[in-house]
Amino acid sequence: MSDTLATAVPKLSEVEHVKIASRYLRGTLIESLANRLTGALNPDDTHLIKFHGSYQQTDRDLDSERKRQKLEPLFSFMIRVRVPGGVASAPQWQRMDALSDAYGNGTMKLTTRQTFQLHGVLKRNLPAAIQGFNEVQMDSIAGCGDVNRNVMCNTNPHESPVHGEVVRIAQAISAHLTPRTTAYREIWLDGDLVETTEAVDDEPIYGHTYLPRKFKIALALPPYNDSDIFSNDIGLIAIEENGELLGFNVAVGGGLGMTFGLNETYPRLADLIGFVPADKVIDVCEKVVTIQRDWGNRENRKLSRLKYTIDRVGLPAFVAELHQRLGYELAPTRAYQFHSSSDAFGWTQSPSGLSQLVLFVEGGRVLDRPGYRLKSALREISGFHTGEFRLTGNQNLILANIEPQHVARIQTILEEAGAAPKADQLTALRRGALACVALNTCSQAFAEAERYLPHLLDKLDAVIRAHGLAETGILIRMTGCPNGCARPYLGEIGLVGKAPGRYNLYLGADHVGERLNKLYREMLDEDGILRELSPLLAAYAADRQPDEAFGDFVVRTGVVKATTQGLDFHS
Repeated sequence: MSDTLATAVPKLSEVEHVKIASRYLRGTLIESLANRLTGALNPDDTHLIKFHGSYQQTDRDLDSERKRQKLEPLFSFMIRVRVPGGVASAPQWQRMDALSDAYGNGTMKLTTRQTFQLHGVLKRNLPAAIQGFNEVQMDSIAGCGDVNRNVMCNTNPHESPVHGEVVRIAQAISAHLTPRTTAYREIWLDGDLVETTEAVDDEPIYGHTYLPRKFKIALALPPYNDSDIFSNDIGLIAIEENGELLGFNVAVGGGLGMTFGLNETYPRLADLIGFVPADKVIDVCEKVVTIQRDWGNRENRKLSRLKYTIDRVGLPAFVAELHQRLGYELAPTRAYQFHSSSDAFGWTQSPSGLSQLVLFVEGGRVLDRPGYRLKSALREISGFHTGEFRLTGNQNLILANIEPQHVARIQTILEEAGAAPKADQLTALRRGALACVALNTCSQAFAEAERYLPHLLDKLDAVIRAHGLAETGILIRMTGCPNGCARPYLGEIGLVGKAPGRYNLYLGADHVGERLNKLYREMLDEDGILRELSPLLAAYAADRQPDEAFGDFVVRTGVVKATTQGLDFHS
């Protein structure tokens, strides 16, 4: 082979080789599941099962002790169930509740991508769990993996007369971009096993190696940006005029993950590139996906998201390619304005007479504990509620389209369970907080997040209240690693785990999801976090301008520089 030819052949990442050999995501998953000598999968299958909506994990709290006893780690699986647009029915909620008890750890996690997560599922129980939610028309394919994942959307139906239409478009985009492989049905749903070593499926959009990396799409209806659309590969801003949905502004190239120590990796917000009528939005999404399929980096997974593709080729070249593939050009972007990226808690009523209740769910964890039986209360409500259970992008829950005769009954059930709406008793800081799962199950986590943030908030609440800021919305977000699952770089206060008990502190994001924050201090422990934030909060309380958000204040007063684009995040 000549040197010229040798350098022309791309050096694919390990995962790309696994995908190539997988026969459309089959691999040896059947054999892995049948192997009762271990609770784990074959190594290559740990990559493939992500496409089926699951991660292999261990209980990291027990790893050292089990190693001392010469036992393998306590392997279990997280299953992520897609809920396009965040809308689940009462029977679907009941089923997820039952499955979490039967096969999981007894809790449900409502995620920042509006999905259900079950944790602690043993390998032998994976098929039964997946079959369980399949029976109520839910699935986990593309919950994870190098494909388009759950499509997000605003969830509260009272927000706009076109809300229902926008949700249906989100669900249609999700259906259009769902992988076509029959491997999911074959492996998990007792489909016919295809006895061949050849490829047996066709993926007209993805091809047999799918995308170079995960892909995310979100829709938002101004003035609400609770789906944080600019953090997605594709963000779609609904444009409404006189009660009619005209179409969507299109943004491309968002993504929040990065790697510590590698400044060539960075969070990036999506760029607005134009407007598309509603009837062409699926076509635009498909063409953007195919460009990333063809142009994305398949050698280095740390640089394989769409955001790096765009910064490598340049936005004008990317848009020109999109227009060429579409056969038409996007129209100029339409005017819009976001006012909030938070959830509005409590009761509201639609013109139809139906009511909505936005419930605060700390950390997105639905559970029972002494004095707080949220899970039991929601189980009882699901027995008669005729509306929906809607998952928000901020890890909270909306009981939507509640019939008038059920309002008082729902309130009573929640009160008796100690889970009644009490947002007015919580600081706005806590109400807007997000945390990823992190320890004890996430293999990527360097530090705690969901288990620790409530404890830190207890201490920050005292500071907040002392300065009269209890009702001032400040976005705080914590993750156990820099991958960004709880969108920490869009937090006015972002805490990213770097080591056990140590966090990097980021400041300066705006309040509506349109500006990233900036690194302020590194490797802070709890005392350090409180020491750094307390004087800043005091100064904010004393010197802020009318309606000035905390993130804007720290930028205006020079505490941190504004991050204007992803490429200057580290500067």
